[in-house]
Parts: sequence; structure tokens; C-alpha cells
Amino acid sequence: MRIPLRSIADTLCRFKSGELERGRGNFIRRLELCRSVATINGNVFLGYGGEPLTKSIQVQIVDALRLGERSRASSLLLDFGNGNQSLKANDFVYILNYCARSPDPLFVMETWRLMEEKEIDLNNTCYLLMVRALCRGGYLEEACKFMKFLRENHGTYPFLPVYNCFLGACAKMKSIIHANQCLDLMELQRVGKNEITYSVLLKLAVWQQDLSAVREIWEDYIKHYSLNIISLRRFIWSFTRLKDLKSAYETLQHMVALAISGKHFVSRTDEGRLYSSRLDIPIPSKSELGSLNVQSGENEQSLAFKFDIDSSNIERSKSISATVGMLNNYKNLPVMEVLRLSINDVLHACAQARAYGLAEQLMMLIQNLGLQPSSHTYDGFVRAIIQRRGFGAGMEMLKVMEERNLKPHDSTLAALSVQCSKALELDLAEALLEQVCECPYPYPFNAFLEACDNMPKRALRILAKMRQLKLQPDIRTYELLFSMFGNVNAPYEEGNRLSHVDSRKRINAIEMDMAKNGVQHSHLSMKNLLKALGAEGMTIELLQYLHVAENLFCHTNTKLGAPMYNVVLHSLVEANEFP
Repeated sequence: MRIPLRSIADTLCRFKSGELERGRGNFIRRLELCRSVATINGNVFLGYGGEPLTKSIQVQIVDALRLGERSRASSLLLDFGNGNQSLKANDFVYILNYCARSPDPLFVMETWRLMEEKEIDLNNTCYLLMVRALCRGGYLEEACKFMKFLRENHGTYPFLPVYNCFLGACAKMKSIIHANQCLDLMELQRVGKNEITYSVLLKLAVWQQDLSAVREIWEDYIKHYSLNIISLRRFIWSFTRLKDLKSAYETLQHMVALAISGKHFVSRTDEGRLYSSRLDIPIPSKSELGSLNVQSGENEQSLAFKFDIDSSNIERSKSISATVGMLNNYKNLPVMEVLRLSINDVLHACAQARAYGLAEQLMMLIQNLGLQPSSHTYDGFVRAIIQRRGFGAGMEMLKVMEERNLKPHDSTLAALSVQCSKALELDLAEALLEQVCECPYPYPFNAFLEACDNMPKRALRILAKMRQLKLQPDIRTYELLFSMFGNVNAPYEEGNRLSHVDSRKRINAIEMDMAKNGVQHSHLSMKNLLKALGAEGMTIELLQYLHVAENLFCHTNTKLGAPMYNVVLHSLVEANEFP
């Protein structure tokens, strides 16, 4: 294929007045096109901007994949391999990189087969990209077999980034079997670990809820590396997820002391992701887990908090006040963001452990460090303190958030609503639930239903809110519904035919909803149902449901127990009927 010289001359002639810039651009593009045209096996391949011919062919293959033209991409790949040019592993990097990002593990295998046929040896880059494509595509077993094949047939062993990629996929897919196989191979090959490896191992340990493994990872880490802000952030995250508040708090002290020392090494990518800018060179740490004093070079900084996990009693040392001026210079640096995120993690752990005293001290720490609390910060703080100080303290925090133009999380509103329901402040509890936009569990609504007994209108409004949120009820919801809506007249008057009809409709509606949501009766839900039937004087239905209950719980090898039979007997005596 040739570009006529006349078209180039025509372009030159248009270099005048207003067409100058546009004509110049067209001219340059045409010259580039002239330089980068080639034909292989009858196919025309166009280069780009003077790039090597092999790169231009790779670009066309990737373009075909992007357009979903897989057969065309396969044909181009085959022609690429059968061409006259000498190919090396680097000539496939662009294709493999696209397949790793997409991911497209099938085309990776197609490319690898071609490279095998042409006896093109893999380099480290191609090896990593192939494994990454397989892992991101969910083909862990195939990736494992691929690495095994290369090891046994080519003597090619994975290097650390390949292992990290595979371990990361294991953590994401929660495959501990493949992770153990990878770790065994690393140990056999005597491959060390870097920061990424430790990060992935922590994720695996947290997923397994293995606190001892996290502590072992810590001990191994400080043997090979000195502490840095990002690694401490990962350990704090792990300890808080495994409810080890003491270790999380002590690790946080290490982080604050390290921040005060000025040894940050924290940067931010263009996408906003925080990372450690320190060179990944193993240097053993001198500190130990549990040490509250961290050596920080010439100027030792001690953040010696006296911490009693059982009583949640913290006595801050006077040295904390000195940190304010030292960290003012770092207000706009990424290290402050890492500090805030880690303190948030510990605050949420305080909420789970009901360590309200520590939560209060952490909020004071945030102020002393000059950090700006976020909605997530207040979420952990409010949920920690309201369990001891009541909903009033939480409402005060909502006012503070409003003054700072911070919108409370749904979890904050839900937790406050629960405390209001327990205090029978139902108007406030209902108003808080109305503000909730998303809730993953029905507990706050169940707490409200439990508090609004004999207030069916309130209960119906909150049930409508649950439906609006598409929140599926749990067995506790149905236990409360049978108690509230199973009977119509009782305890105000005796049942009659009309109330019996209504009661049947309500019970059937509740049971149908249970079946739709796949919820089975519990002992309490069945007991409440029997109570409702007895209160209405529906003795026939009462005995029928008793037999249903006996059959239902017989299959689960559980007995009804005396309380269930007592409910039935009491109802029969009240109705003057004896079996």
C-alpha cells in the first residue's frame, strides 16, 4: 500500500492563511502513515508515530479485542507469529498487558501457545502479565498449573511479584488452599517477602479470623523491616477487624510517634491512593509489639498512654500536648490522612468493644493532632459513647456534625435510633429511622417494633420504611409481628367471628412473607403465634398449629418444651375447653 505523492503535494499547497495549522497536522499524519505501513502474509499493518512495526501490529490486535472481534484478533495474532520478522518476548508485552487489565485469560493462553510453538522464551514481564490475567479472570487453578508447567518443563521459577499477584488473587477469592500451595512453593524456593507480601498475608489472616497469624506476621515483619506509616496502618486495620483493641491501640501509638519523628514516607498516586514512598529494602526494626516507647532517631518521642483494656481507663501523659506544634507542619500531607484513617479504625473497634473511655480519649487525640474528624470518625465515636452515656450524648454529636456540614452515616442514625427506642423516645427514634437511606440489617427496626407494643400505627409506618429500603425481615421481626398483629381484639374484648377472620388473614400474610423470604419458624415465633390464637379464643386453630409445631421441630431434633405446651393449656383453660 502506497500513499500517492500527489496527495502529499496537495497538503503542502494548503499551507496558507486559515488552513495552515489544520493542513500541517494532516501533513504530519500522512508522513507518519507513509513510514509505518507493512504487509505480512497479505495483511496490511499500520504503524503509529514511527513506533516499531511489531508494536503497531500489537495495537491492531488489541483494538480488535476491544471491539469484541476475537476471531479477527486471533487471525492477526497467527499472522503475526507466521511473519518473516524475528520475534521476542517483548514483542507480546502490549497484548499481554491489555489481557491482564481486561482481564482476558483465554487470549493470554492463545498467545502463550503461539509463543510455545515459536519457541519464544518468556521473560519476567510476560510471565507476570500472564499470571495476572489468569488470576484476575478467576482462574486460580489454571494459574497454578501454568506456573507448575513452566517450572517442570522449562526450569522457570516464579519470582516474587508473580507470587504476590497469585497470593493477592487468593485473598480476593478467599482460596486458602491455593494460598498455602503458593506459600509452600515460596518456602521451597526460599523466596523472601516484601511489603506487598505482608499486606496480602494480613488480608488472608483477617479473612480466616486468625489473630495469632496476624501476630506471627508482625513478629516476622519487624525481623526484616523497620516500621513505616503504611505498614502500621495495615496492622491496625487487621487488629481492629479481629477485635484486638489493645494491640490496635498500641500500634496506633507507634504510628503517632513515627509521624512526630518526621519519618513519613507517605505519598499519593494520581488516583488518590496512599502508598509508602520508602524504598522496599529490608531493614530490621528495633521496636517490639507492646512497647509503648518508640525509638525515632536522635529525638526520642514517647507517646506513653497508660491503657487498661478491661476498665477502658486511659491516662494520657503530658507529652501529648507537645505533639500539636510538631504536626502543624504536616497538616496538608498524606501522613495526616493515614493517621485519621487509623484512628477511625480504632474508634470503630471501641464501639464494638464498648470502650467508651478510650473513644473519648481518641477524639481528644484527634483534636490535639490537628486532624479534622470526618463523618466516619463521628460514626465510630457516637456508637461507642451512647452505650454508656445514652442517646443524649449522641444527639449532641449530631448537632456538632451539622455545624461542620457533615452528614451522619446511616449506621450512626440507626445506632442512635436503637438507644432512643430503648429509652421509649419513639418520636425521636422514628424520626432518625426516617432519615436512614440504607441499612444492611433489620436490628434498628426490630428495636423500634419491640418498643412500640400496642401501637400498631407506628409499627405499620416502620414496616413501610423497611419495604421502602428493600430490607428483608429476619426471624426477630416475625416474632414481633406475630405478637403485635396475630390477634385483633384481645386484650380489650373477646374474639368474635369477624376478629377471627381478620386474625387468620394476618397470620397467613405473615407466614407467606416468611416463606417468601426463606425464614423458618423459631420457638419464640411459634409461641407468639399460639398466644395470639389463644387470646382470640380460636381453639381449633390453636390445636392445629400445635401439631404443626410438633412436626416442624421434630425434623430438627428439637423439642417444643414445657413453655409452649403451657401456652396452649392456659388458652384452653381460659376458653373452658379441655382436650
